[in-house]
Amino acid sequence: MRISLKWLSEYVDLPAPEELARRLTAVGFEIEAVERTGAELKGVVTARIAASEPHPNAEKLSVTRVDAGGAEPLQVVCGAKNYRVGDVVPLATVGAELPGGVKITKAKLRGVESFGMLCSARELGLSADASGLLILPPGTVPGTPIGEALGLDDVLFEVNVTPNRPDALSHVGIAREVAALLGQKVKLPKPGLVEGGGAAADAVKVRIEAPDKCARYAARVVEGVKIGPSPAWLARRLESCGIRSISNVVDATNYVLLELGHPLHAFDLDEVAGHEIVVRTARPGERITTLDGKERALEPDDLLIADRDRGSALAGVMGGGDSEISAGTTRVLLESAWFAPSGVRRTSRRHGLKSEASYRFERGADPGMVIPALDRCAALIAGLSGGTVRAGVVDAQARKVASPEVRMRWDRPAQVLGMPVSREDARRILLSLGFEERASDGDAVSFGVPSWRVDVAIEEDLVEEIVRTLGYDAIPETLPGPAVRTPAESAEAQAVARARAALEAAGFSEAVNFSFVAARDLEPLAAGLAADGIALRNPISADLAVMRTSLVPSLLRNAAHNRRQRVEDVRLYEIARAYGPRAAGTAGDAPSHEATEVAGVLLGRRSPVGWAVGGDVADFHDAKAAVQGLLEALGVEASWSAPGPGWLHPRTSAALRAPGGAALGELGELHPRVAEAFELPRGVLAFRLSLDALLAAARLVPQYRPIPRLPAVLRDVAVVVEDAVTAAAVEALVREEPLVEAVILFDVYKGAPLPPGRKNLALAITYRAPDRTLTDAEADAAHGRIVARLRERVGAELRG
Repeated sequence: MRISLKWLSEYVDLPAPEELARRLTAVGFEIEAVERTGAELKGVVTARIAASEPHPNAEKLSVTRVDAGGAEPLQVVCGAKNYRVGDVVPLATVGAELPGGVKITKAKLRGVESFGMLCSARELGLSADASGLLILPPGTVPGTPIGEALGLDDVLFEVNVTPNRPDALSHVGIAREVAALLGQKVKLPKPGLVEGGGAAADAVKVRIEAPDKCARYAARVVEGVKIGPSPAWLARRLESCGIRSISNVVDATNYVLLELGHPLHAFDLDEVAGHEIVVRTARPGERITTLDGKERALEPDDLLIADRDRGSALAGVMGGGDSEISAGTTRVLLESAWFAPSGVRRTSRRHGLKSEASYRFERGADPGMVIPALDRCAALIAGLSGGTVRAGVVDAQARKVASPEVRMRWDRPAQVLGMPVSREDARRILLSLGFEERASDGDAVSFGVPSWRVDVAIEEDLVEEIVRTLGYDAIPETLPGPAVRTPAESAEAQAVARARAALEAAGFSEAVNFSFVAARDLEPLAAGLAADGIALRNPISADLAVMRTSLVPSLLRNAAHNRRQRVEDVRLYEIARAYGPRAAGTAGDAPSHEATEVAGVLLGRRSPVGWAVGGDVADFHDAKAAVQGLLEALGVEASWSAPGPGWLHPRTSAALRAPGGAALGELGELHPRVAEAFELPRGVLAFRLSLDALLAAARLVPQYRPIPRLPAVLRDVAVVVEDAVTAAAVEALVREEPLVEAVILFDVYKGAPLPPGRKNLALAITYRAPDRTLTDAEADAAHGRIVARLRERVGAELRG
């Protein structure tokens, strides 16, 4: 927000601009820029035309003698004709440089010397008017710098006001802060309101039909107004703060907005049907044309300022074009209201409309400023337009917006800040900021919060007011105490770190994606994963409209993007949360079930092409090796079973389970349908693991096992089984033998001479006894028991 120091000085005595900027920044209002206006008009002064005569050698020129405050009058050749002797006009003296880059020098025009240039408003950069000289008020003293004469000698602050401080979005709001800092009292502007004529209640009626969205709506009526341009002082003040001057009535509402921080709106009363204002929500199918000329379809949540027949304005956001102030307006209906911030914020975002009014209302306007701002603006309009303010205010108050009362313990500031704060300092600071002491005892005090401080609600807010006024640099510097105990790293953090290390050792790079995806990205993965993501109310875009139910879609989009950039070899993983629908009847009020996943995608060559490497294409076993490395890093024992879920290829996929049967995840080649949906070739591999399930099965602390002291006995066995019998099932039967220490599957064979539907599994078995050296007879007996068990349980035949 732009603040004029000249304007601000009307309410509080100011220090030097540099000191003021430092003090305001220290209390939370950062001064982002400082602009000194009028400096570009250095060398331009006011001058009274003492004499004028025609130029002897040029019909269109005149030779003037002007009093510029010096000892002798100056001779200046002028081409304008709109002045008279005695007028005061701007004079650019020799050496001055005008905003357009024109440098003024002593010159001879058609044989007559000229010591400067008399200027128009355009030549001074003040407006586009170049029809003649800028005529100044008659009482202007010759020799006055033009910036001072026109009120252009000002300092403007660009103040960064945080969203929780809407009270500071005005000159009076900043003046309150400055007064508290300097120990002064704010000199609030007086309305100077004079009423006349009939009662306002006879000219307009107000009715609130949406009390939850509008707590109060007040109106005044000004009659006999004459619409015209604003005086120069008003237009300059508005323009210096970034608001374009429109007309005297509209400018008055904007002036009060910048002065008091409360938005107002002026209607042409004769265009208000039935002379009645109804504050209501939009009706189904209702539309309104706003002041920017756009017709907008309204939602039932939109709050309207309507008359008897139609909507006239989007409440708190922008007025409508049907009842705006025009050149023919003679009667003005002036509005001042308090609208609920949440409703204004939703309407503003829904329609993509931002205005000075919405900026303030959606952060929280001051409910106590409704009537003072209305009176101030009505008085301004009457003074600027020659109108008469009807007696009284039409004040519809649906509910009272009460300010809270906050209790503060006297010792609480010291506890929070770590430095002593006396009761006298705490009381002085809070009272200077407008807080009202209500009740006090030996231990605590209650303060009534001023209506403009919507950000204060709890005890710590009062402590913050104290410390920012005292200055944050008043907090003593102290070294932190030594840590008595270092908390152990959580099991989840250990698991994530080990998973990252294992996957990066396998050549994977970590990806970080949004938690949102397009709804269409979940549809191809419906077989095996939740297809319906939780829809966002305000998505960033249509491609990020739902919460992802798995990390896989994001990684597949990453892989497709890499391929489009001609990166053929991709190994990516991600560890993050996935969001599934909460099961019915589940305790809690969260909208989703959040689970942490580890997922990865793999495509391209097994290793880079080189002199000694052929660059074979990565297959299922490469992905399985990466996942197996992750499992080993976590100490998880898992069994593999085929096939995996439907989003994976039924012939090249597997599901992982913990020894107790809990599902750990899945791994395999993408189903061709899924690969096509993501514009990927066939052969892309992906895996998805539940970190929560991995943690439940993990052994993060290694278990000590002594080195065997006794020799082992090695035996191989080859059995022929049905295709439906898995190697894991055969291995489990082998491990039932107590003397078996390890089992390794080292070959799987199908084909002649084996009959169709059968396969050969070759296993290497290690036998060892913990307390003795096994004899060949003991090993042979155990081996025989295993063969018999396989023959009995799975119909295995020993292959010769």
